[in-house]
Amino acid sequence: MTILDLAAHIADMKHIDYENTLAVACLLELLCEKGFLSKEEFAAKALDMDQASLAEILLKRRSTL
Repeated sequence: MTILDLAAHIADMKHIDYENTLAVACLLELLCEKGFLSKEEFAAKALDMDQASLAEILLKRRSTL
């Protein structure tokens, strides 16, 4: 892999990250507009998940299934 290939791959990844971020932001906005959740609820859950380890998050998911 050359430097040019690596730079192109990074550019592709940035574009994909942007598209994914936009999709999540749109979904969040629609869920809030439709009254399924509030921005405050979303922020609280994001903070909770940010502070939790991956193992804790996976355990919580499994316990609710």
